[in-house]
Amino acid sequence: MKTALVVPRVTVDVAENLATIERMATDAISSGAKFVLLPEAVLTGLVNNDDPSHDLRLGQTIPGPATDRLGAFCRRHRAWLGFGMLEREDGRLYDSAVLLGPDGSISLKYRRNQPQWHGRKADPSVYCQGVDIGIVRTPLGTLGFLLCGDLFDDGIVSRFVDLRADWLLFPFARCFSDGTADQVRWDTEELPEYVERIRMVRTPALMVNYLADSSLQDDNSFGGAFLVSAQGEVVARYPLGVEGTLMVDLQEESDKSTQATRCPRA
Repeated sequence: MKTALVVPRVTVDVAENLATIERMATDAISSGAKFVLLPEAVLTGLVNNDDPSHDLRLGQTIPGPATDRLGAFCRRHRAWLGFGMLEREDGRLYDSAVLLGPDGSISLKYRRNQPQWHGRKADPSVYCQGVDIGIVRTPLGTLGFLLCGDLFDDGIVSRFVDLRADWLLFPFARCFSDGTADQVRWDTEELPEYVERIRMVRTPALMVNYLADSSLQDDNSFGGAFLVSAQGEVVARYPLGVEGTLMVDLQEESDKSTQATRCPRA
């Protein structure tokens, strides 16, 4: 199954971000993709600042306007679509991910279990974590989500391993404090750490990070997308600092990739 890891430029405007998601996903589907994966918090960026009066406005309910709109998109195109978003429920906020099926329904919802998407002093009655990890069967086999810091928590990784999923979907948000998209630094200092953690998961992973627009306050996420094997080999990659799509051809019910191409936006 041809799969697209989409790296959009995320702005302060949610409507613009949704339009970008649809445009880039449409381009990928036109190139043959049946499965599209987007980054963590892709509707807004991970721009929460531990002030509930600011942050709760970033969240949407699940189901809600974004999942309804993107669900209709999936129905039109008969495609799978996975993405991360800040979820609001009864005055609480979660860092969540959703997989929509070709019928537009929510096939899987995940709430990040690891708390470092917010500050240590954030109000725990507002800033919440999930407790469950689930998987769902698709034409690619069984798959499940982890989000960003989940990958570096041994307990969460162990629980994911126990599920024996065929694929890990890993939307994340990562930046350097100096605001650069330093490819050499990423390749030499950080990517090996991510790859080693995926090797511990024992499951091939689809990784995708968003590219922060200058309109996002205090967010320098630098993009990039990667297909990593269960043995810790980077099979395919998309460079930092560039909006676009990594296309990978995945064997159904298998952990092997057969082809990878890059599709940058003009």
